[in-house]
Amino acid sequence: MKIIVDADACPVVIKEILFKAAQRTQVQTLLIANHAIRVPPSPYISTMQVPSGFDVADHEVVQRCDEDDLVITSDIPLAAEVIEKGGNALSPRGELFDKQTIKSRLNTRDFMETMRASGFQTSGPPPLNQKDRKAFADHLDKLLARR
Repeated sequence: MKIIVDADACPVVIKEILFKAAQRTQVQTLLIANHAIRVPPSPYISTMQVPSGFDVADHEVVQRCDEDDLVITSDIPLAAEVIEKGGNALSPRGELFDKQTIKSRLNTRDFMETMRASGFQTSGPPPLNQKDRKAFADHLDKLLARR
């Protein structure tokens, strides 16, 4: 198992949790983004900068994901592709996506996208809070313990 992070929009506090987990469990962790990312020196943590462009980082994440890998992303279509490949997907808010939940999340996402395209104003997600961080850390610990 390795951890792959869709790092372009991953909150700093979540990256810090991942860095500690990678060190503690000695799990290879790769952060992929279209900009440079600073990470602590570690044999278990690496970064990959990809060119800017629509879904370039997402395509790289999917390409590098193997069965049972863990991908950290809030991108619902990316999570669906990861699950289809047999990987695990966890959002920075601590939502663990699986074969049962990803379909409804894709439908909700598509519905909201249609609403926005028709001019309906929607608000973005609320700021990450302590409950979200705890949910993320708890799911991460469970997944790492399973390996």
